Amino acid sequence: MDPEIALLLQNIDLAYEKQAWHGPNLRGSLRGVTAEVAAWRPARGRHSIWEVVLHAAYWKYAVRRKLTGEKRGSFPINGSNWFERASSRNEKEWKEDLRLLGEMHAGMREVIATMQRKDLDAKTPGSKGTNVRTIIGIAAHDLYHAGQIQLLKRLYQSKHG
Repeated sequence: MDPEIALLLQNIDLAYEKQAWHGPNLRGSLRGVTAEVAAWRPARGRHSIWEVVLHAAYWKYAVRRKLTGEKRGSFPINGSNWFERASSRNEKEWKEDLRLLGEMHAGMREVIATMQRKDLDAKTPGSKGTNVRTIIGIAAHDLYHAGQIQLLKRLYQSKHG
């Protein structure tokens, strides 16, 4: 495998699920989160942890689609970007959406692992940058939302003890 592709894979894995120096990654930030906590909103019009999870899953799907040239429309939930979830969701539905996040990560990772070095400098269709910038961006996206989830968990704790 090309060393640059291996490094990109390492970065998306650290941001998503592998132990890293920076603290919780996206999966780590979700450890122990129940459906009740995931569905809670800090205020009206603000996103819940659950919605952040689906947003992250969608963008992993979108990156995979952009890298492969796949047409839109194959994401398992209708819509794009943000998906509203009612506050009365249950543990089974929460686990299903966590599984969806994992599946979207695995699919995106698989595409990146099969890329050739020459593909990294190609312009990402529908983007302002190259494929390598898109891949770096999805790792940053995971870390941004991991921090957001950590904050939402602390806010929940402060309100609910």
